[in-house]
Amino acid sequence: MQVARGADGANQAAITVCVMLATLMQALDTTIANVALPHIQGSVSATQDQISWVLTSYIVAAAIMTPPTGFLASRFGLRRLFLVSVAGFTVASMLCGVAQSLVEIVLFRVLQGIFGAALVPLSQSVLFSIYPPVRRGAAMGLWGVAVMLGPILGPILGGWLTNNYSWRWVFYINLPIGVLAFLGIITFLPESDRNTREKLDWFGFGTLSLAIGAAQVLLDRGEELDWFGSGEIIIEAVIASSALYLFLVHTFTAEKPFVRPTLFRDANFAAGTLFGAIVGLTYYASLALLPPYLQGLMNYPIVSAGLVMGPQGIGTMSAMMIVGRLVGRVDTRLLLAIGLGLTAWSFYAVTGWTPEVSETTIMGTGVILGAGLGFLFVPLSVVTLSTLSPEQRTEGTGIYTLVRNIGSSVGISVVNSLLTQNTQANHAAVAQHVTAVNRVFENPAVAQFWNPIAAPGRAALDAVITRQAQIVAYIDDYKLLMLATLAVVPLLIIFRKPSQGGGVDHAGAEL
Repeated sequence: MQVARGADGANQAAITVCVMLATLMQALDTTIANVALPHIQGSVSATQDQISWVLTSYIVAAAIMTPPTGFLASRFGLRRLFLVSVAGFTVASMLCGVAQSLVEIVLFRVLQGIFGAALVPLSQSVLFSIYPPVRRGAAMGLWGVAVMLGPILGPILGGWLTNNYSWRWVFYINLPIGVLAFLGIITFLPESDRNTREKLDWFGFGTLSLAIGAAQVLLDRGEELDWFGSGEIIIEAVIASSALYLFLVHTFTAEKPFVRPTLFRDANFAAGTLFGAIVGLTYYASLALLPPYLQGLMNYPIVSAGLVMGPQGIGTMSAMMIVGRLVGRVDTRLLLAIGLGLTAWSFYAVTGWTPEVSETTIMGTGVILGAGLGFLFVPLSVVTLSTLSPEQRTEGTGIYTLVRNIGSSVGISVVNSLLTQNTQANHAAVAQHVTAVNRVFENPAVAQFWNPIAAPGRAALDAVITRQAQIVAYIDDYKLLMLATLAVVPLLIIFRKPSQGGGVDHAGAEL
């Protein structure tokens, strides 16, 4: 995937700006829609479980389409693929903005994920190709600014756009960015060499995609359809398990499978891939939980919700700047341990929240959570890929990203499903103590508002009980995220340092 070199300084700068715009557009979409989810939910009449499909559909589609990026760029040309990806992502964003139903917006988010999957790896490849080795670190550092600005600007910009215009503008905002990136790429980026004889293991790719897609639909719709009490869920489970079986058999018997099993003989790669799945699970699940907590339980206006979520991105950016200087000088396992500690502590802190928690506490906890993630992302990519041979590294990066994204989508589905289940269970547990003979209701001040004998009193009581049940359900979810974070600590002892000269270029580590 080499782009023709020889561009002068002006062309290099123009290409870098275009690449950063494409990256920023994709990075924004990882967080900009989260803060608008309660508004989207009301607009399309979706339940708490259903609205999570807006997030998981995008992540799953991007996960499936990331590994074939190298093949597509080699077969059709990097410039052509880049243009198609930017144009497709921009058009899909516009379609998301005009969607009138949940089905439409989920379908268009799938298209967004399909076209957006290649933007980050293509951006990295372009920068590596147009800059000489001595300037790659600086170029990747500049590109990293776009990656880090996305999570910071996403909640703030999403809240402002939704409040002043509508939630649809969190998708429309991609139009000017996408048009500028497209025009710049078509003007300044030269075409790369093409290998028309390049082949992809379509059977392996197809069966893996079917398994992931069916499993995700099962997770997303399971709570709504009473899990295996539903014929649809049973069919989806059969499809997912059958496709996975075919994929595994093909993987271990084909000459050149889509995923080479030899990759997992590398202890660093195997442990790092599992580690990455858990990190993806906890990170995206926490992003999905916080907006409805702030807007639903704490009654924050959407702009305020975006502002208090923004500092998490600042924490991530600050930590990544520090870590970038420490990777290679400090034991990577120590950096990962610090990241896990900060992340687990922040989840533990949230388990003590109530809707009366202060904005300062929310932002402070967000900064610590962001810092923990910043200490995890770059070191984890480096230690996972550092012991692979150069010819295995591109494939390894694709698989690592795929598994991390699968972890993210599974995490969002699981925490939303548990939130619904635990809210119902907690409501039942609390309600059994609320009876007409409870002596608390002898207090006139209490009976005035919460009289269980009168219909208005029962309605008010039910609202209070539901609110308390939701608070406890959120606490349960964050406890799960904390335990999941701590569960990967033993993996730290598996990681080993690469042999001399076997390290990767830290500037190119995937963010």
